[in-house]
Amino acid sequence: MNAIVTAMIANLHAMPQEESELVDEVLNGMPVKIIANIDANWVRIQTAYRYEGFCPKKYLIIDEEKTNAWLQEANHYIIQSFADILQYPQIQSSKIMTLVKGSIVRFLASKGDDSEWVSVQIASGEIGYTRRKWLQPKVAENRLLDSQFRENVVQTALSYLNAPYRWGGKSPLGIDCSGLCSMVYMLHGVLIYRDAKIVDGFPIKQISFEHLQKGDLLYFPGHMALYMGDSLYIHSSLGGSEVSINSLDSQHPLYRKDLAVSTLTAAGSIFI
Repeated sequence: MNAIVTAMIANLHAMPQEESELVDEVLNGMPVKIIANIDANWVRIQTAYRYEGFCPKKYLIIDEEKTNAWLQEANHYIIQSFADILQYPQIQSSKIMTLVKGSIVRFLASKGDDSEWVSVQIASGEIGYTRRKWLQPKVAENRLLDSQFRENVVQTALSYLNAPYRWGGKSPLGIDCSGLCSMVYMLHGVLIYRDAKIVDGFPIKQISFEHLQKGDLLYFPGHMALYMGDSLYIHSSLGGSEVSINSLDSQHPLYRKDLAVSTLTAAGSIFI
């Protein structure tokens, strides 16, 4: 059975209890698979990137037909950190809902080629308006040239700069290390594993450090980062408390001794 997230952010827990560890977040409009019905309030779900956790039913529409239609028709990501969906195409309008970067909506129509407003449908079925520049069409598995993809993922990662660290988080409200890397890749058509390790069956493959390029991934013990080139990387670290840029160069002012080259366990890339 499939379902769609209708909350702004649906929490995934390690156990079917609100107070249990947050293991992931699934954003509005994202599809999930129900793998176990726990009780009247909880289900165990699997995300599109095969991550599992327990989610309150109140955050979901559990309806196979609606989910299948949504999968076919919901074709745009929100790329603004926070985007209001308004009842009318004017800034004075009342708000239907606020969505975060990475949420999925169905594009319906533009108010005109030169209009800043477009009509969209959100996962609940409600129809409203948002700014055209806050939307990005979903793309299939990466179809860009190597160099363009690398540049795009770095620029998208930079758009999360200074977002606070949140264990299990995946939005500008709070994001962790693997949340940052997985969201950046997802927004460019590639689903990678949600944790700080390379897993068979996903597009990231291990490469030698000598072949490391911009947009590739760095793996430390229990941590991961996106390489920016010139020994710089962007990451969300508990030690730094927010998304920040650091360096692998011990002579650089942004160097972190606890994340030295000697601590790296792997480097990964989709281009091998």
